[in-house]
Amino acid sequence: MNILIIEDNIRISDNLNYILSKENYSVTVCDNGETGYYTASNNDYDLIVLDLMLPEMDGYEILEGLRANKKDTPILVLSAKGQVEDKVKALDLGADDYLSKPFAAAELLARIRSILRRKHNVGLTTIEVGELIVDLNKKEVKIGDKTVDLTQKEYEIVEFLAYNKDKVVSKVTLGEHIWGEDLDLYAMSNFIDVHIKNVRKKLEEIKPKKYIHTKRGLGFILSEGEVE
Repeated sequence: MNILIIEDNIRISDNLNYILSKENYSVTVCDNGETGYYTASNNDYDLIVLDLMLPEMDGYEILEGLRANKKDTPILVLSAKGQVEDKVKALDLGADDYLSKPFAAAELLARIRSILRRKHNVGLTTIEVGELIVDLNKKEVKIGDKTVDLTQKEYEIVEFLAYNKDKVVSKVTLGEHIWGEDLDLYAMSNFIDVHIKNVRKKLEEIKPKKYIHTKRGLGFILSEGEVE
């Protein structure tokens, strides 16, 4: 997987390069907007990590230019501009996701995995995790031939974990995806745990097997096998 980083802060770009390279991504770094735009326009990448406040050409201009020229490379905006209006503007211009600085490496990687999974699962109608089947069209979950009776939020939790199957999804990432970026994680932390507990119970009522695993301090994993 090839990732382009467009970031003028050397410390941050070096940190990103280190984090992504450790995960075996191939990384290219551009330190100004104009060079970043040219590089993104003339090469194929699996993902672009884009800062907004850049010299020569800002991130909004890059987003607008790439989308206007039908460049559909997924773009994760990574910016210190954390106001709602900044996020809305970036998403309206074609960003696939928005993560505010400072960020946790685990959350960054989870967001990237989610974007890449969506990209490569275009046209996918079901996700299978052993006998557990998520029907993306019907918005339902089955184990074998039995439908699991889930609420809308419970289904969304299973669907998101299924898109990231066998990968750790942090509580922050899961919470923001299901309840929005304005989620008060400290107030909602136990609320998320309760939802996970309820989903587990419903799955295990149909088949006494653990599908959703907890990695203490890291997050949750949907997996058919045991998780260390």
